[in-house]
Amino acid sequence: MNLEFDVLLKDVDESYPKKLDPAQIAVYISEKKANAFVQERKTHLVITADTIVSYNDEILGKPASPREARETLSKLSGSKHEVYTGVTLAHGDKQLSFFDRTEVYFRNITTEQIDYYIKHYNPYDKAGSYGVQDWIGLIAVEKIVGSYTNIMGLPTEKLYTALSSF
Repeated sequence: MNLEFDVLLKDVDESYPKKLDPAQIAVYISEKKANAFVQERKTHLVITADTIVSYNDEILGKPASPREARETLSKLSGSKHEVYTGVTLAHGDKQLSFFDRTEVYFRNITTEQIDYYIKHYNPYDKAGSYGVQDWIGLIAVEKIVGSYTNIMGLPTEKLYTALSSF
């Protein structure tokens, strides 16, 4: 998008109220992240985001172990899931939040393919245990309905429009 930016990281508690729907969860966590940058947003535009995966009304977070990654990818095999990304723009006291939703359809994948992915890639920092831009995205994703960049974790099309009006 030809924007200059710095990446800053802060530890933020990513817990959320259980009564929220997937879109609300993604926005809630992106706003928590934006609120962690109180000092930075006084002088800079802060952009934060959070991506979650929803499968049959279950939120599939980042796996903590190979077993959890295997269980998650087995659930996604041969089925549809939704990816939600919440984005927050913040500068001073001004704040704008939005979300995007994309449907992802996985073909059936074997246990061997799942194990290969877990061994050779990093599913542990990714909601739903996969990165669409990784090997598994190339072999497992049959179809998407919505934004590809949303699945990657930042819906750049919507972000560009929001930046223009912010």
